[in-house]
Amino acid sequence: MALVVAQEVPTSSSMAVPHGPAGVGEARHRMRAQLRTGGVAESVIDDAVLILSELLSNACRHGRPLGDALAGDGDVRAAWHVDPTGGLTVEVTDGGGPTRPVPATPSVTARGGRGLNIITALAVEWGVRDDTLGEVTVWVVVHKDAAGPRREDFAPRVPAQSVSAMPDLDFGDAFDGLD
Repeated sequence: MALVVAQEVPTSSSMAVPHGPAGVGEARHRMRAQLRTGGVAESVIDDAVLILSELLSNACRHGRPLGDALAGDGDVRAAWHVDPTGGLTVEVTDGGGPTRPVPATPSVTARGGRGLNIITALAVEWGVRDDTLGEVTVWVVVHKDAAGPRREDFAPRVPAQSVSAMPDLDFGDAFDGLD
């Protein structure tokens, strides 16, 4: 008789991330591993990891660390949750900042300012929640069904016919006039 042990996969996770770029990679790796183990679709995981990176970067750039720590010394909190219906939500909480999170309209040459626009494009919905302690949480519903593919209207895949299968296309004499 074989003994079968089922490993319970966490449907939610929360972690302290250093206020600064150092902990972002660790948070991404942990999220990817847990969601993959939980059977979440790869395309949804990719979106969630990108969203987590953007939220953490914004929290470190524009927000204060949690508690009384000075910028660069404390932590922010990253969390994700797969609800019973398969919906995936990502949250990042910081100690608040001088501005509210709103999508920007950066110039073409600007180095930043596109993070919340990326999140808006990938998310089902997102918003900001304030705590009585001055903490600010940006939450993002990444997908309503984490086991399925990403939103179909975001990046549609259009099958294209192979160039070799197009008999009317002849490039043989396209360069004859060039010497």
